Order: sequence, then structure tokens, then C-alpha cells
Amino acid sequence: MLWWQRILPLIFTFSLFHPFTFAQGKLDSVQHVREIVVVSKPAMREVVPSQKLNGELLERLSTHTVADALRYFSGIQLKDYGGVGGIKTVNIRSMGTHHLGISYDGVALGNAQNGQIDLGQFSLDNVEEITLYNGQKSAIFQPASDFGNAGSVYIRTREPEFRRYEGTGVRRYENTHLRFRAQYGSSDMLRLSALWEQRLSETVSSSVSAGFLTASGKYKFHYERRYPDGTTAWDTTAVRQNGDIHAERIEANLYGRLWQGSWQIKGYLYYSARGIPGAIVNNVWKRGERQQDLNTFFQAAYDKSIGDKFATRWLAKYAYYNTHYVNRDSTQLPVDNRYKQQEFYFSTANVLELLPNWSASLSYDFKWNKLDADIWNFAYPNRISNLVSLATAIDYKHLKAQGSLLATFINDSYRRYGGTGARGYENSSAAANSSFFTLHSSLQKLTPAVFVNVYPFRGTFFSLRAYVKQSFRMPTFNDLYYTDMGNANLVPERATQYDVGFALNKHFTHGIVRHAEMHFDAYYNTVHDKIVAYPKGQQFRWTMLNLGKVHIKGIDVEAEADLQIGKDWVATARAQYTYQDARDVTDPADSYYNDQIPYIPWHSGSAILGLKYKGWDLNYSFIYAGERYDEQENILYNHMEPWYTSDLSLRYQFMLHRTKFIAQAEVNNLLDQDYEVIVNYPMPGRNYALSLTVEI
Repeated sequence: MLWWQRILPLIFTFSLFHPFTFAQGKLDSVQHVREIVVVSKPAMREVVPSQKLNGELLERLSTHTVADALRYFSGIQLKDYGGVGGIKTVNIRSMGTHHLGISYDGVALGNAQNGQIDLGQFSLDNVEEITLYNGQKSAIFQPASDFGNAGSVYIRTREPEFRRYEGTGVRRYENTHLRFRAQYGSSDMLRLSALWEQRLSETVSSSVSAGFLTASGKYKFHYERRYPDGTTAWDTTAVRQNGDIHAERIEANLYGRLWQGSWQIKGYLYYSARGIPGAIVNNVWKRGERQQDLNTFFQAAYDKSIGDKFATRWLAKYAYYNTHYVNRDSTQLPVDNRYKQQEFYFSTANVLELLPNWSASLSYDFKWNKLDADIWNFAYPNRISNLVSLATAIDYKHLKAQGSLLATFINDSYRRYGGTGARGYENSSAAANSSFFTLHSSLQKLTPAVFVNVYPFRGTFFSLRAYVKQSFRMPTFNDLYYTDMGNANLVPERATQYDVGFALNKHFTHGIVRHAEMHFDAYYNTVHDKIVAYPKGQQFRWTMLNLGKVHIKGIDVEAEADLQIGKDWVATARAQYTYQDARDVTDPADSYYNDQIPYIPWHSGSAILGLKYKGWDLNYSFIYAGERYDEQENILYNHMEPWYTSDLSLRYQFMLHRTKFIAQAEVNNLLDQDYEVIVNYPMPGRNYALSLTVEI
């Protein structure tokens, strides 16, 4: 892609969303006012608490992408293929990446091709808060598709806030915020970002956030392998190759406030060119795989309350993803393919308060997905999804309860050359053409959920909760239609979740401890008809089959506390622990029957400690993953040792002529541990970064 082909969309997006409007005036006394949009009471009926990381904590930690931040949530397993540009996906409570929904400012991110969202593509430069819900978001005022996820991550970007100035009888506001950030670190990594927030009128504001990333991706690693008898097979130190990345990102927003409502328009563009270093096997240390991604989407949201009883929300989105994959590895057949995805999404959600303690919602989503590729005999699939949800919530004295029912209707169409038809999910038909057959398949599913939260004592410091939920995930386009590997007869994976837990939350006005909070959950999940790649026929030929059954038992524990030490010292502590027993129970005749499924540790956890003194912030974070196996059979050859990392950051903030400066130094993997998240993908050792942020 030529340079001007990348720059023109950036200029277009910038000019579309950000008018050049400035206003200046003499500033007198200052008051900081957060602009709040009031919504109706039914929208606030939450049942199950969530896990959250806010903007202030995200800035203090050594986190740069959404994937980095999710490591600190319980019940989450991160797949990280290493380095700045390595692909990063997440798995919730051992059910798989595909069962986790990701929303960006209230609108779901999608990838119908493989069902995985690379969260390494989403920077934290403009993120205000990340929230994780197990089961589903417990407020019933949400899109229908949100009721279908086994868990959900909500990414909320920063909305402009402007100060109000009072003086000489005239009210004035700030009009412009600017923020610039530069970071340089190991692996020749350079990050640059800028944020421009503009107040356009009393009710309208805008923001433009842009980022640039480049890195060689090179880092030293220690590679050691032993035979089952304990003798050394490999023991060497090398430099990771072909892990370079060049990425550009721009996001533009328009925000508007209405009487009892709001609206938002967003444009997003991300371009990256990266190397794929690949696995280190068979004495091969460098791969010839390259990938370019051009991802862009436009979305709009409209929220409006009508009185105190009714609220409505409308969402729309168009997304276009272009992926260019090249493999010039001399040991394999050359590959040079382009994949183009399109998605159109529309949603309306409506909530009505029937009685002071009882509300109900009705939501409808429409989604269209299309995938094109320059591959011979490609299926060119199209998918149309219609989702309707009906939900109700009760909030009466010591009880909060929520129930929902989601109806999903999906229709696929795809091509098969020279075929005579195929069985779809439940029915299919074939229309003959001179060179190919157009096939159709359809699916209908009903998935219920019930959530209950009880506050047995006066006040809300202690609560008991439980939920049961059914969900499913559709086979992706790759699962169904990938040439020579897809299987159009696949049925969806089915998941059932059971959860019980309690929460403690207490604020104190005196003493050292000012806030303490604890959450405990025990859960049991089942996944049936799990989609797995299975060898079939001649060597190196695989197909996708519904073979898997997994039973998952687990415990999540989270605790956090805020401490006030004297007048100027503030300390924070946050810790989480996860135990998971995820067993493959597909077939008693299998050698791996009742074994722990790959890459799921029995024990994992993290801790964050922070100490703040005036303008100084010292933060330490710790992540631990216990022993696990990289293949289905739990044998010594497949065993992976536990790993842990320690990260340390020091941050200093000061003002100079009404300009805020933030300087930060980071040391990641402080103890220089050798570890792998994915087998044969070594992670970086000790690495460093320095950054400077300027806010005007």
C-alpha cells in the first residue's frame, strides 16, 4: 500500500469529525465541572458487579494495549505470541476466545472470519475505563447481541470534559485540550500519540486521537528444551527475528448532549504492517510470514429518555477489514492472499419502567457480514443475523433479579464449485449455476439467563449473587468454509454457566483504610459440541468437527483496598486469584480423557501495589500463571512450567505555566525471567521504556 493511500483516509476522517473552532478569553476563578448526561432510572438496574480498571490506574501501570490491561482481571487467560507486535487474544473462564464479546464505546467489535479480536491493536492512549462482566452485563438496557455472550469486555474511551470559569459576572468555559505523549523503549520501540479535544458549543464537543508505533521487535531470549529423560535437547541464547511492526491509528469523535439524552459519532482507522516471527521448531529461528491490516469502522449512538419511565438507544455501524497475508518461507509453499471483510450492524434497545421497582426491555439487532478472498474455490460467505431479546429486572428491598431470553436467527449463503448441495445447520437448499452452486443454511436458537443478587443486611456492604445462563457461539467463516479444511455441517458450540458468589464493599471515613472490597465466585461451566481441528484422511489434511466436550470448575477471588497514610501518602492494593479445573470429557476412549485442556493453568493470579506521594507514583505489578500443558494429553513431554513477571514503574507529575507534564520510567519483567505463554513463542526478558506526556 502506497503512503498516500494510507494518509488520505486519515485526513478525511480528521476533517469530517473535527471542525476548526477555537475561542479564547481571559480566565478568572476556576471551577471543574464534569458534564453529566442524565438517563432514566431503568438503565441503572445492575445485578452482578463487574471488574473495572479506570483511566488513572491504566496510566500508572505498564500497560499500552487493551490486552495488557486484561491480564489483571480474574478468570481471563491471555494468549500472547510475544513482542510489541505479537497477536494477543483473550479467553474467558476456559470457554474460548469466541465466547467473549468485546464492545468499543457500546458497539460490539466483530470478526466473522475467525471470531478473534486482536486486542493488541487497541491502544490505551484514549481509553477511560475497561470493564469485564462474567455472564453478561447485568443492566437490561443493552443491545440484543450483548445478551448472547458468555462474558463481555466493555472499552470506554475518554469523553471531553471542560472547566468552567466564573468571574466578573460572566461564565466562560475552556475550549481546547491538547495532550502529546512520546515513549521510547526496548526492541527499538517508539510510540507517539496525540489527543485534541475541542468544545464546539454548549452541547457539542469533539476529539481526535492519533497514534504511531514502530519497533524492530528484536529481543534476546534463552531457549532451552529437555527430553523426557531430563537430558538437554537445546540450550542457547538467540535474538527474536521478524517481529517488527509499523502501525498507525486515528480515531475521531463528535459528542452531543440533549435534554435527557446524548449522541455520539465515531470514525476509527488502524493500519499495521508486521512480521510474524512464528514458532521456534525444527531448528528454524526466522520465518518469512508478513501481514498487513487495514481496519476501519464508523459508528453512531443515540440515547434518549422520555420522562422517568422510558428510555431508548439506537446504534449503527459499518466496518471494513482488509488483511494481506504473505508467507515466503522457503520450506513451505508460497502464500499471498488478501481477505476483505464487511460488516453492517444496527441495533435498537428500549426499556420501560412498569412499576417503581420493575422494568422491562425489548431489543433488536441486525447484522450483515461478508467475506471475500482471492483464493481459488473460495466460498464467498454472507451471513445475516437477526437477534431479539426480552428482559426484565426487579429491584425490591433486599433483592435484585434479572431474567432475559434471546432469540437468534442466522442465515448463511455461500458458494461451492461443482457440488450437488450440502446439509446446513438445520436445513439447506442449492440453486444450480453454470459453474457453481449457491448454498443456504439457517439456524434458530433460544438462550435464557437468570441473575439474582440479595442484600441480606441493611445497607449494601454485603451481597450474595447467583446466575445461570445458556449461550452459544456460531462457527466462524473459517470453521465452515475454509478451503480444504472447513466443514459446512458444523453446529454451534453450546455453553451453560452456573455461578454463585458474594461481595463485600465498605468505605471508611476515619483510619488508615479508606476503602476495602472483596469478590468471591465459584462457577461450573460446560461446553458441548466444541469445534476442534481433527486430522482426516491423508497426512497433513485436517477438517473441523464438533468433537469437544469440556467441563470447567473454577474459583475467582478479587480484593482491593485504598489506604490514607498521613496527609500526603496514599497507597492502593489490588489482587486477584483464579483456580480452574477444565477437563476434556469428550470420549472415555481418548488417551486425554479427563485431562486439563491445553494452556489452562490450575492456578493464576496478579497483584498491583501503588504508592503515591504528592506528584510521585510508584507502582509494582505481578502476574503469575501456574503449570499447564500445551497439548491435549497431560504427559511430561507436553508440560509447561509456571511463569511469573514483575513490572515496576515510577511516575512524576508536575505543572509548569498551566501545562501538565508527566514523566514515567518502566522496567518490565524486572527479574528477567525466561517464559512462554504459547509454547515455542519466547517472550521478552527484562525490557525498559521511558515516556513523557504533555497536557495543555
